Amino acid sequence: MFESLSDKLSHALRNLRGVGKLTEENMAEALKEVRTALLGADVHFKVAREFVERVQTQCTGQEVLKGVTPGQQIVKIIHDELVRLLGEGATTLSGARPLRILMVGLHGSGKTTSTVKLARLLKKRGYRPLVAACDVYRPAAIDQLEILARQEEIAFYADRTSKDVPRIGQAAMQAAKEATADCIIFDTAGRLQIDLDLIEEVKRLRATVQPDEILLVADGALGQEAVNVAKAFHEALQLTGLILTKLDGDARGGAALSIKAITGVPIKFIGTGEKPADFDTFYPDRLASRILGMGDVVSLVEKAQESIDQKEAERMADKLRKADFNLEDFLAQMQQIKKLGSMESILGMMPGMNGVKLEGDAEKSMARTEAIIYSMTKQERRKPEILNGNRRLRIANGAGVKVVEVNQLLKQFQQMQKMMRMFKGGGSKKLMRQMEAMRGKGGFPGM
Repeated sequence: MFESLSDKLSHALRNLRGVGKLTEENMAEALKEVRTALLGADVHFKVAREFVERVQTQCTGQEVLKGVTPGQQIVKIIHDELVRLLGEGATTLSGARPLRILMVGLHGSGKTTSTVKLARLLKKRGYRPLVAACDVYRPAAIDQLEILARQEEIAFYADRTSKDVPRIGQAAMQAAKEATADCIIFDTAGRLQIDLDLIEEVKRLRATVQPDEILLVADGALGQEAVNVAKAFHEALQLTGLILTKLDGDARGGAALSIKAITGVPIKFIGTGEKPADFDTFYPDRLASRILGMGDVVSLVEKAQESIDQKEAERMADKLRKADFNLEDFLAQMQQIKKLGSMESILGMMPGMNGVKLEGDAEKSMARTEAIIYSMTKQERRKPEILNGNRRLRIANGAGVKVVEVNQLLKQFQQMQKMMRMFKGGGSKKLMRQMEAMRGKGGFPGM
């Protein structure tokens, strides 16, 4: 989402290279570009203006520290101001038990899916959540929530015969008590736009269930409209937090940068994809780092710790050390990597790699490589050297690819095995030459 903004900010800061001291004169052009970049990303004009003014105040007259370029120094100042803009520190939920959370928002913001995603996240943190269906208007809303809850093995409550939302909320609390649930998340009805009926119904439900948290689910792709929606809901309900969804899209990201400054309500969670795992606590400092192309190694490590099986990783590391690595092992590694998310999202968390485009479609390439390996027998995966012409033709037909693609995979796997043997034998210089050769030939399929 922030790729365009990152590129524009990087371009604006390049102009300060070689400057010995930050002054109003040499800052003027760069800050003008920063302001243009923010406005181009759909950041509210008042927020953009105040942001630039604060950066200018901090930068003007500062001596450039020894060993630090002016560009690096201003990046640090802009980073700190972005963190301030987004909301300093990770904002946690109330510690109440049972924890009662009211989810509100408009149609299409991802409220129902976010309800289950939040329940899943809290379940991993030790809660026993129950989700309650309080949307009695949208066709199949109750069914959607029930299906998603069952997929994640989360307790569910609904009353398909009643239209009395406050009464449904009261019954859900009793059901949670009987199920020994210590977290109840109420999925409320949405509308295409804010209206009095919607607000009044949510107010009655709020009075009945007395929630500890009222979270607005806002579509990050709406830009300034998301900010206006947040303001309206906050004035009516006194929101305690925001959930920004669809941050994996190609929208310009202005809502994320404006919403906290305009409403005063903290962003608590973000949705970054359609999968249940694509949902996490919002960390302003991490997002600020990603916007400035500095990556987000902490989130990447946390994702790896959460997704990758430690014993499997240790077993694979041992095989790599012994240069005993076959196609079956490679398939297992690919499946572990896929748990981290898309290749572009992984690259976005790596310093200096934000916005890097992979040649071709990396996801399709990985899927094709998987299909080829799945079309092999277990013996063929473990001993690729037995793959003669007839076997390769059979594998190609089974995977729906050409024989040349099977040959390419096997040839590059052989190169990979050679590199491992060199690493085992300590031939580091030769290994580096081989890696350069592989890179020049397009690398390993799916990597």
